[in-house]
Amino acid sequence: MESMASVGKAPDPAPAHAGANAPTLEPGDFFLTRGAGLLSRLIRLFTRSIGESRTMINHVGVIVEGGSPSTAVGVEALSQVVRHKLWSRYGPRTRQQVAIYRPVNLTPDQTALVVSTAEGYVGRKYGYLKIVAHLLDWLFLGVYFFRRLVRMDDYPICSWLVAHAFLKAGKTFGVPAGAASPDDIWDFVNGEPEKYRCVLPLGPLPSN
Repeated sequence: MESMASVGKAPDPAPAHAGANAPTLEPGDFFLTRGAGLLSRLIRLFTRSIGESRTMINHVGVIVEGGSPSTAVGVEALSQVVRHKLWSRYGPRTRQQVAIYRPVNLTPDQTALVVSTAEGYVGRKYGYLKIVAHLLDWLFLGVYFFRRLVRMDDYPICSWLVAHAFLKAGKTFGVPAGAASPDDIWDFVNGEPEKYRCVLPLGPLPSN
């Protein structure tokens, strides 16, 4: 859900030597991130339900081209939806932590549909009004009302992009796609380990 992109920032150079324990990422994997900045903290605060344990993450995206952590390509909604190497945003100069999950309940055709749907959002402007709707619903104890009113596919936020990409393949994260937050996705995949395998636990993105 994080909307402030580092567009124009020079990417971090990929390391020369591969890490021994780095996973190979695959198309259809998705990444969940935890930022250290004020915006990231506010997102975690405003997507936490009353009585719920501490929210761990504040942003999500989809891997559309596999490879090592330094070469894999992801799609995510920042100030607009971008397609870039995961390493360019989450490499060594960032303080953000990254977790990678892999759906094991998709056919190859479903995986291709998730990827093509995510890539279809590239270039679209960020849906700031959806953030306001999430906040208003949070103020009303999580009711799904304001988010229902701003179901505009042309202006996605990060969780909308991921939830709707998987919806095209017939999958949800336990809530309506228009209501999904990064925390909803995190809670669901961690509660369904037979459907979503943790490829990389939350922490710094490994070097290669």
